[in-house]
Amino acid sequence: MEYVIGIDIGTSATKTLLMDSDGEITAQASREYPLYQPGNGWAEQEPEDWSRAVLETLKEVTEKSGVGEEEIKGIGFSGQMHGLVMLDGAGKPLRRSIIWCDQRSSAQVEEMLGLMPLEKWMEITANPPIAAWTAAKILWVKENEPELYRKCRHILLPKDYIRYILTGEFATDVSDASGMQLLDVKNRRWSQEVLKTLDIDPALLGKVYESQEVTGTLLPEIAKKCGLAPGVKVVAGAADNAAAAVGTGVVLDKEAFTTIGTSAIVYTHLDHFTRIPDGGLHVCCCAVPGGYFTMGGPQAAGLSLEWFKDAFCRDMEEEAERAGTDIYTLINEAAAGIEPGSGRLIYLPYLMGERTPHMNPKCRGAFVGLNTIHGKAHMLRAIMEGITYSLADCNNILKGLGNTVTSMRVCGGGCKSRVWRQIMADLYECEIRTLKQEEGPAYGAAILAGVGAGVFDNVVDTCRKLISTSLAETPIPREVRRYRNYHRLYDRLYEDMKTDFGLLYDLENLEE
Repeated sequence: MEYVIGIDIGTSATKTLLMDSDGEITAQASREYPLYQPGNGWAEQEPEDWSRAVLETLKEVTEKSGVGEEEIKGIGFSGQMHGLVMLDGAGKPLRRSIIWCDQRSSAQVEEMLGLMPLEKWMEITANPPIAAWTAAKILWVKENEPELYRKCRHILLPKDYIRYILTGEFATDVSDASGMQLLDVKNRRWSQEVLKTLDIDPALLGKVYESQEVTGTLLPEIAKKCGLAPGVKVVAGAADNAAAAVGTGVVLDKEAFTTIGTSAIVYTHLDHFTRIPDGGLHVCCCAVPGGYFTMGGPQAAGLSLEWFKDAFCRDMEEEAERAGTDIYTLINEAAAGIEPGSGRLIYLPYLMGERTPHMNPKCRGAFVGLNTIHGKAHMLRAIMEGITYSLADCNNILKGLGNTVTSMRVCGGGCKSRVWRQIMADLYECEIRTLKQEEGPAYGAAILAGVGAGVFDNVVDTCRKLISTSLAETPIPREVRRYRNYHRLYDRLYEDMKTDFGLLYDLENLEE
């Protein structure tokens, strides 16, 4: 039997799995690490935390499985997008990584638009300049930490830093590179025009590969430490959402999935490059050679639920401990006991600013309609609904372009909730399907590793063979009609509050 490994470097944890050539998971392990927020709207992580987590989980899955090291043929990565990792000449991180949800670089976005018109950015990078993406973060460091930037010799994304640790190679893949705002997305290569415009040395960037292509092999010292053979092939891998698409079998035109983790997205595969008017959805290269995808959704999805749980649900945590159950079981039971609409309570999920469909780093979260009748259960359900209103906004953009999705696959922690899946079915107005394989990005990374190592023939055929779904929820006509009214009001609230969000964000500067 031949085996492959998939590694997902997420925001809250790294997950590593070992899979055999029949698609069965033999062993898996995970390690958590902290998120640092040194300022309002800032978010950072330590690259060394990722590497420690990866090395520990690699060793754990090889020891758990009992599989011989020569039987493991390939390793693939999935990783959180957009994070800026800067290394010095010795390959050491110069600072914490500024990760995907960080919004500090809004001023740099304005600078980018001053250097090159929006139309040109859309033509080359397929997306408008965005504070959360890597290019704006690079400019922020150049302007605010110039001495540190002068020491920089390599710029990498989170998963590509792990590649360097494992192989010594500086490389990336087309899907992750798409989220840096430095790639000519249509032509799947670095844009020399963008790099020149931003005065970024091309030598700082790694070579760009398709996701299943081999980028190197394990360093001998790493192989020995993790119980693997030095000849194990390491493929380019993919951005977390592109890997999740492979892991959920969304690899053909107009197939789609929703994932709810720290953030949430609705992702649709496209066989051909398609420009989205006004940048209301991100457009990136996908992990299927020659393919593309659109994605959009709120930055603070599971993060909103985590924030509320940690701040206001200590009593539920204590109850869960006494009952020997998981707190999310209690959260879902509480939300299920509330009628759709949460007692006329609407949550705007903008804790970390927003990316799609509203490119606005200054907006912030809000509960609208709070009343003395509302308790924690109402607010928990309102959080689930608010996140899904945002996802449905993104899905509706695709509907407007004629790309109607009739079946939505789901993955991620939030999608394990039956009540949340029903909210999705009612707002998307389509069936929701769950997967036998719930590992998503890590599973997709393992499939990519298998293709690169010759264990599998190609991405599409392998997904059709290994991945199966089952019908979970279907729309309830009465609730569909009800949610249409709430959804219209949700969209109106953002427009009504947009100016005030900006004024609130700028108050600190005004006081100075």
